[in-house]
Amino acid sequence: MSKCHIEPATIFANVSQVVTCAGPGRARRGAEMRDAGVRTGVGVAVLDNRVADVAPLTDLRSQFSDAREIDCRGGVLTPGLVDSHTHGIFGRPRFEEQEMRAAGLDYMEIARRGGGIHSSVRDLRALDEETLIALARPRLMRLAAFGTTTIEVKSGYGLTLDDELKTLRVIARLTRELPVRIVPTFLGAHEIPLEHRESAASRRAYVDALVHEMIPAVAARGLARFADVFCETGVYTVDESREILTAARNAGLGIKMHADELSSAGGAELAAQLNATSADHLAAVSDHGIAALASADTVATVLPGTMLFLGKTAHAPARRLIEAAVPLALATDFNPGTSPTPNFPLILALGVSQLRLSVAEAVVAATVNGAAALSLADRVGQITRGYSADLALFDIGDIRELPYWYGDNRCVATFVGGKTCHQSDLAVT
Repeated sequence: MSKCHIEPATIFANVSQVVTCAGPGRARRGAEMRDAGVRTGVGVAVLDNRVADVAPLTDLRSQFSDAREIDCRGGVLTPGLVDSHTHGIFGRPRFEEQEMRAAGLDYMEIARRGGGIHSSVRDLRALDEETLIALARPRLMRLAAFGTTTIEVKSGYGLTLDDELKTLRVIARLTRELPVRIVPTFLGAHEIPLEHRESAASRRAYVDALVHEMIPAVAARGLARFADVFCETGVYTVDESREILTAARNAGLGIKMHADELSSAGGAELAAQLNATSADHLAAVSDHGIAALASADTVATVLPGTMLFLGKTAHAPARRLIEAAVPLALATDFNPGTSPTPNFPLILALGVSQLRLSVAEAVVAATVNGAAALSLADRVGQITRGYSADLALFDIGDIRELPYWYGDNRCVATFVGGKTCHQSDLAVT
């Protein structure tokens, strides 16, 4: 019997800072978010796809004498960024809507004219799986090129059983083929389809289809880890959202919510009541909603890129959420209509400049707390012994530069489980 080949350790050397985010494997709250665990004078050793140690380079070389080394050229090493809210499977971009907003049309008026989500629904329904894969593959890898190693990807532009399953099969194939970590979410409750808007009975029929047909089919096929619902005025009511999410939980899926994006509709309160894994958007969350989230384990995921792109001046009240001890995450909301950016460091810049987060708070929100928003905080989101070696290397000398060079791509390389995901020209010895 031949011996199993064991890969030698890898040491990430010549690092100006290692931003470990080390700590408990759960979402961070309040003052905990002010500590990103920045260390200097150390390297990182990776063995068997996991972080083996963070220690001075001489100690690592002694401990792992046969290790190969990656020269990080004085850059900053962070946990791979965790983008816990994207809509990465879509057809054509919706650039014409940007001009419509500039002309004074708001989100709901664009939707009433057949734009918005309904436009992407018509488009996706007409595309086959191979076309969707060909479109999504470079888009998701562009996210990785900015430092993201974990990407939640939602369905939600199909809104029929067949088209939602088609989308989730595309996500499953990309999960197998791409080097990034992908988390699939079923969002059949993204909108009420236009064909179900003509009457209350037709609307009810679609909710029934979600609860009794679509969720069971998705769960039986193992195509999603989470179910999501857009609880918003004009979309799904609190009662409908509760019914849909309860069915999802009973089917074995985790639950997430689009909540209080444009109006205070009770979404945050429902997320807290159901102890949803995350409540996302929250630009219009009420004081009562903040208090409810503070009493739950739900992560508040805020999406400043969306509000910026929509031309809104009011962002989610991130400071009040943190001060209320609500765990806060940042995400891109990458989608074709309201946040078409793969640039997660830009979202960190908005977190600092628009949401008034400290750099440490923004980094924790984009790593540990993003992982918690996907129930992954016990394995990704920090550089500490035993965690998956999901890493991002940036061409900066201080972590405070990451949100400072806004719009610039300073990512040199990303690694998932210690394996190269995106890389430029790092020297390996």
